[in-house]
Amino acid sequence: MASLSDAQEQPARQLWDQVNDVHAGMLGISGLDMHMQPMAPHADPTTNTIWFYTKTDADIVRAIKPGSRAHFCVIGKDHDYHACLAGVIDVRPDPAKIEEYWSSIVAAWYDGGKKDPKLTMLALHVDDAEIWVSTGNKLKFGWEIAKANLDDDKVPDVGIKRHLQFA
Repeated sequence: MASLSDAQEQPARQLWDQVNDVHAGMLGISGLDMHMQPMAPHADPTTNTIWFYTKTDADIVRAIKPGSRAHFCVIGKDHDYHACLAGVIDVRPDPAKIEEYWSSIVAAWYDGGKKDPKLTMLALHVDDAEIWVSTGNKLKFGWEIAKANLDDDKVPDVGIKRHLQFA
């Protein structure tokens, strides 16, 4: 369950923890008439970068040009955490990152293993994010909804929204 106090006090750490806890999120290239697609993130909080394995012949790879920006959206496992991360994305077949994040799950997608000729990586350099953290307490949620329905000027207090910027 996402912590409201962590969202207030340590939102960046919470964001990276949440990204690392999901199996997949939705990645899309900004400004293109192209749907977002599910991708498995491998986050490096020390560099504010999310790495993704993909193939060189994938539509998303062909769409990336120098300076392209992308959005990556995640929903936490308990559905009480939502985030949209944005930044510059590039295609980078980095052997060190391929090795660092390689697993049996990744291997299942690449017949040639780490030496698959179509294997490459995408690097999303996150510079901006918004998070929404809601209470996981159903009683509090119900109470806030009831109060808001009784008072036309009252908005339910069920969570926190934060905007984060990274260097």
